[in-house]
Amino acid sequence: MLSWVRFPLMSALTFVILVSSGNAQSSGSRPPSDSQRTTRPEQEKQDWNYDLQPGVDPDNRLLTPFLDHLSQDQKHFWTVPAHLRKRDLEWILPLAGGAAGIIAADSWISRQVPNRPNQLNTSLKISNYSMYSLIGAGGGAFLLGKISTNDHLRETGLLSAEAAINATAVTYAFKFATQRGRPYQGTGTGTFFSGDISSSHSSFPSEHSSMAWSIAGVLAHEYPGPLTKLGAYGLATAVSAMRVNSHQHFASDVLIGAGLGWYFAHEVYRAHHDPELGGEAWGNYLEPSYEPKQRNPENMGSPYVPPDSWAYPLFDRLIALGLVKTGYLGIRPWTRMECARLVEEAEEQIRFEGIEGGEGTRIFEELAEEFSGEVSRLNGAPNLGVSLDSVYVRGTQISGTPLSDGYHFAQTITNDYGRPYSSGFNSISGFSAHAVAGPLSFSLQGEYQHAPAVPEYSPAVQQAIANADFTLPIPGGRGEVNRFDLLNSTVAVQFHNFQISAGKQSDWWSMTSAGPLLMSDNAEPLLSLKLDNVSPYHFPLLSKFLGDARSEYFLGRLDGHRFEF
Repeated sequence: MLSWVRFPLMSALTFVILVSSGNAQSSGSRPPSDSQRTTRPEQEKQDWNYDLQPGVDPDNRLLTPFLDHLSQDQKHFWTVPAHLRKRDLEWILPLAGGAAGIIAADSWISRQVPNRPNQLNTSLKISNYSMYSLIGAGGGAFLLGKISTNDHLRETGLLSAEAAINATAVTYAFKFATQRGRPYQGTGTGTFFSGDISSSHSSFPSEHSSMAWSIAGVLAHEYPGPLTKLGAYGLATAVSAMRVNSHQHFASDVLIGAGLGWYFAHEVYRAHHDPELGGEAWGNYLEPSYEPKQRNPENMGSPYVPPDSWAYPLFDRLIALGLVKTGYLGIRPWTRMECARLVEEAEEQIRFEGIEGGEGTRIFEELAEEFSGEVSRLNGAPNLGVSLDSVYVRGTQISGTPLSDGYHFAQTITNDYGRPYSSGFNSISGFSAHAVAGPLSFSLQGEYQHAPAVPEYSPAVQQAIANADFTLPIPGGRGEVNRFDLLNSTVAVQFHNFQISAGKQSDWWSMTSAGPLLMSDNAEPLLSLKLDNVSPYHFPLLSKFLGDARSEYFLGRLDGHRFEF
């Protein structure tokens, strides 16, 4: 019990250290006028930001300068808590609570990962080779830079190594402090403070994850092209995910390890990157700003529009008319903000072509009314609101004997979220609603379902099914259904065009209304965790031939099975 009391405090401290750099200015400070002189305390606060000042040589060289940088990085990291203030509780408490929640679910998540030797071995190899690829990219950049006298490549290699060494050092410090058992040890509960101080037996946090994200962060900002970012962050994600899938770490181990790596990549890059060499600016998200904040739609949470929504056929028609060109048909659902973006695209095309009236204009007006709130947010309105989207009732009278065993025979009613039905009167009564607040979004669809009982199969049918499936005869059938059920209901957070959502979710992987690949709404929405880039990415030159790209990753549970990717 003591370990569970102590660890949320430690997790809070970990997150505090990760994200509080550069946030040491007083809450009531104002930007000084030109006539004001910077006092020593004010200068110390400015210096605490740990950023490279304009015109200063970062002195990125091996040996003494490199060691000096490492010592400065470590000093900055470990002294961060001394500069925290009361107002920092606004983000410390939610982050600490989230960390504690993930840790509480660790052992349950770990038990859902299949314990098959081949899978564990393959996952371990993927994790290791992805890690070697990132290390090779950083080391190769340094060597190539030395050979070709390319300062940008040489700096990339040095900063990657600096971030990785810092992340590794802190990771080992936490390993020795927490002494957490690995998933394959003992009962697999991941007990903290077990007394085993061996780093090879300590799970929290993940060294592979912290090192991978530290190198990936530097590479992605030194060379900020979309392919570089996709490759670097994709490899880092593979390292983290496969450490869990190989039973080497718990979910919280890799998440907090990734946070450590990202933190050191951020701090090292801001402190020692020479902007004259190129690369991308990396902002300080907690640093006070006196400029008016511009709302970024890429950071606005938005719920998904269900796959059976009336909006999709209308968007399909706009695409056919040539008024929408960037709608990604192969992966649905789309978020409401993505639908609003397509509505704006259609409006621009209608104006450009000078279209007045007609089918395209009527469709555009209907969609513009439906997504008017999201369109206003694209143009600067705050992303805050609650909406009751629909209240619906459906009654279905079925005469005769319908088919409801889609696995062995066929289905009379398809693509209906797996709702029960049978001969006689069937009904559903439900509602759908959503809410948004900044990067967060919530959606809820609940309904009461009624369906008559389904009789058992005859002995002959039972035996035929058993012969085909190589199983014992199963009676089949079910009793009368009267229940309340949740369908598409999720909680999601969005950051830089990527949305992480958890809950019961449906997907539709097809460019048409028939023949989806793998995922559809024929079955009940899957309880899953999903990572999705909600708007397609455009890759220079490549997209000209292959089109824009969109990715979606999910981890879910099929009833009666273990977790599967």
